[in-house]
This record gives sequence, C-alpha cells and structure tokens, in this order.
Amino acid sequence: MSSPRLWQTSTSKAWRQSATRQPYRCLSCSVRLTQEQHTERPQNGRTTHFGFETVPESAKESKVGAVFSSVAASYDTMNDLMSLGIHRLWKDHFVRGLNPGSNPALSDSFNGWNILDVAGGTGDIAFRMLDHATTINHDHQTRVTVSDINPEMLAEGRKRSLQTPYANTERLGFVEANAEKLSTIPSNSIDLYTVAFGIRNFTNKHTALHEAFRVLKPGGVFACLEFSKVNNTLFNAVYKRWSFGAIPLIGQLVAGDRGSYQYLVESIEQFPSQTEFRDMIKETGFVVPGKGWENLTGGIAAIHKGIKPLKCGS
Repeated sequence: MSSPRLWQTSTSKAWRQSATRQPYRCLSCSVRLTQEQHTERPQNGRTTHFGFETVPESAKESKVGAVFSSVAASYDTMNDLMSLGIHRLWKDHFVRGLNPGSNPALSDSFNGWNILDVAGGTGDIAFRMLDHATTINHDHQTRVTVSDINPEMLAEGRKRSLQTPYANTERLGFVEANAEKLSTIPSNSIDLYTVAFGIRNFTNKHTALHEAFRVLKPGGVFACLEFSKVNNTLFNAVYKRWSFGAIPLIGQLVAGDRGSYQYLVESIEQFPSQTEFRDMIKETGFVVPGKGWENLTGGIAAIHKGIKPLKCGS
C-alpha cells in the first residue's frame, strides 16, 4: 500500500500534466484572452474612436481603410441607406451654395479656381463642381484635385470619371493622400477645400483642420458636408431606430457586409454636434460666417464653412 504522501505527489504530478495537455474550456474567458492577445497596445498612449470601439490612434487608419475598401464599389448604395436616399440632393445643394468657378467675362486675368476635394475618392463632389463651373459659370479653367487615403475609392473615382468630359484632362486629378498630412499640396495654393461625408472618419480632426487651413489661400473657403445631430426629439428617435436597427441589416443583405455599415452608423453618433464642430473650425483660425452651419433635413446632415482670413501668417 502506497503512502499518502507518495499518492499526493503522483496525483499532483498527473494533475499538472493534465492541465498542460488540456486547453482551458471557459468560453467567455478564452474569448477575452484571445481579444487581449490580438488587441494592439497604443504606442504613444493616445486612443481614438472607431465607431463605439476605443482603439489606438495608430490602428484607426487601417480599420477605416478596410471599411471603405469593402464599400467602395457600393458607395452610392451605402449613402442611399445612410441618408434615406437624399444624399444626392444634399450634394447638389452643397455645390450650388459654393458656386465654384466664376464668369471669366468678369475678369481679364481669370485662371479658374483651384479646388481640393478631400476624402472624395469616388468623384461625387468633384464632378458636380466641374459641371457647375462649366455649365453655370461658363468657366473652363477651374480644376479639382480629388484626394483620398483609400486606393480602392480612388480607383472607383477614376473609373467613374471616364463617363465625364473631364477624364484625362488637366481639370481633374486624383491623388492618394492622408488628410492629416497633405505633403504634396503647397501652402496657400487652394481656393476651395471641400470634404463631404469624410471628416468623421479622420483619426485626428484637429490636425486635418489645420492642414486645410495651411493649404488654403488667404480668403479661401473650407466647406464640409457631414452627417450631424437631428434637432427634433421625435424625428431623432425614428432616425436612430432606422440607423441602428435597419442599416446594418440592409448592409448585410445588399452588400454582404454588416460590420462596415455598423461602423458607419456608429461613426455618425460619435461625430461632434453642430456647435462643437463649428467651435473646432473657429479654433483652427477660420472666420465662421453666421452661426457656422446649415442644417439639412432636420439636422441629419449639416454644412459647415470657414474662411481663411486675408491677413494670415500661414
């Protein structure tokens, strides 16, 4: 008969071997462990929002890139879902209010406007700008550079441009660039900087605003069209139910991509209010006309503008 001490030693050794061989079977704990192993730790301690998720600043760019690579081919469908189908009317109104180009008959030295459309990969705003300048203002000199960080979105824009008279002309260009570091754009060179439904996806909006300020000429205009905060309680409740209940589901059914659409509705919720974003624009150094924004469809979207002062050191 073996001694109790020897039995305890053997049992302890067998338990340790078994524990080594057998995986831990607590599902919730193992999931949490896997998430911790795959979560990127912030290099500089700074974090930001990716929808409702808090992520390191260094991780957001690639995460947003994956979303827009996924939806590039169905971008119009995405905006139709996000705006209840009226984003096209908002974009038309946005461009009309900016009135790009001016009648060359009014000036002997007219060289057209130099427009930078940031996060404009598919060309939606750029084509409208050029159409307006050409048709309304009889201006054949104004040119638009479409800047986007995502190559798939730019590829979609180049493909669509082939259906316009501006493809392969000096009036339309595409450049892959980060809105927070527009190193290829000289300071004080842009007449009009536009960004439509893009700035809420930027990692650092303050940095992007400062870059917009830098590249604009004195007197140049910053113009932003973005989803915003609905100003009617009942309408807001209906819109929120649509956004969070229907849009991700429809994204799954239409595009086979629920996750990207879930991020997009969450990104709207995280974007600053009209007042907060106006104040960010003012803090950058822009002069803000009027109250600083124009609500569209009860605040589902809003247009913000800022003017770079004529006397400015940058």
